[in-house]
Amino acid sequence: MLLDAASLYFRAFYGVPTTVTAPDGMPVNAVRGFLDMSARLIAAHGPDRFVACWDDDWRPAFRTDAVPSYKAHRQSDDGGEEVPDELGPQVPVLVDVLAAAGIARVGAPGYEADDVIGTLATRAEGPVDVVTGDRDLFQLVDDARGVRVLYTARGGIGDLDVVDEGAVAAKYGVPGRSYADFAVLRGDPSDGLPGVKGVGEKTAAALITAFGSLAGIREAAARTAVPKAPLTASVLKKLHEASAYLDVAPAVVQVVTDIDLRPVEGHLPRSPADPAALDALAQRYGLQTSVARLASVLGW
Repeated sequence: MLLDAASLYFRAFYGVPTTVTAPDGMPVNAVRGFLDMSARLIAAHGPDRFVACWDDDWRPAFRTDAVPSYKAHRQSDDGGEEVPDELGPQVPVLVDVLAAAGIARVGAPGYEADDVIGTLATRAEGPVDVVTGDRDLFQLVDDARGVRVLYTARGGIGDLDVVDEGAVAAKYGVPGRSYADFAVLRGDPSDGLPGVKGVGEKTAAALITAFGSLAGIREAAARTAVPKAPLTASVLKKLHEASAYLDVAPAVVQVVTDIDLRPVEGHLPRSPADPAALDALAQRYGLQTSVARLASVLGW
């Protein structure tokens, strides 16, 4: 089980009231929520390995060089990610708690959690569940290899959408392996990706169905002399006008699957890595209930 950690701690922050605090009054709602989510996921799905995948770089240079608007609207004045004031101080606490508990946390300099997830999912020899609220990771689903996404669409971690190839096809009309090309065409305002102006989900799906891939669509557009659906005159014009964007956008949307990561075991810990540190953190931040819940699930 691979967690898109930022996706989950943001969800925990907004799902658990900030009135949940440490003894000194510091909000710990995101930490408590993340630990409780983790316990529920482990209890419900029984993974043998469990990795919190981290954004070491939430806005990598290779993506912003290609499309400068990528996540630009989420950038703070100091160049970092805009994070609620009450959430920022909780992230280092969560890092410390995961380390003391012995739960694997993996990031890679210059890459997002999506890329860590893509690399670990590609390396995995058995089935993989990816837990995220990011649709971009739908491109990783692979029924043959047992890779699926547990999508946090509706709020609570107990109500996840199980996304496999059939679910992607039913929702978007394209195979999972084509989701990245579909997203390039459609765009994604939440990530600052403009897409091809005037090409929505239905047209994007029709183009991919007809020509197989973005490369196939562009090749067909280049040699089409007589417009014909789905390459109508209007669509051809839109693709031509978006040519510069289409040259670079795939590198932004496609998840990297071959980061040079150290080997990651990620086995669920049979006991805390540092019991004294975990107890001290639980006492300091009022996490006793959440830590006890996680310990119970892990059989400590």
